[in-house]
Amino acid sequence: MDATTLYRRWLDELWNGDLDRLDEIAGTIVTGDFVGHWPNQPGLAQGPDQLAAIVRQGRELIEDSVFELVLGPVPHGDLVAARWRGSGLHQGEPVTFHGHDLLRVEGDRFAEYWVIAEDPTA
Repeated sequence: MDATTLYRRWLDELWNGDLDRLDEIAGTIVTGDFVGHWPNQPGLAQGPDQLAAIVRQGRELIEDSVFELVLGPVPHGDLVAARWRGSGLHQGEPVTFHGHDLLRVEGDRFAEYWVIAEDPTA
């Protein structure tokens, strides 16, 4: 699977997919030794289970969340980058926020992730 297709699965299946299947989906998209980096929290997620838990927590914090691709994905070597827009409800109020993803591909899965995003709860 190429990096572009893998990123579309990342956004469509993990960030927009069925919450009840997050653990299963994460296990097919990231490596067993996956590491996810969020601002001020390097190495926050380690492995597919922790990634699924973080995605679930974020999606439950922003009700009815939807993530849309704005630019990309742009593959380069073993990296793929993209810009996205998220929207949903926080404490009953509509929110829109933006972010950038950079992921490193290893084989047919992502092995590492860096994100820069606005905080929709601030």
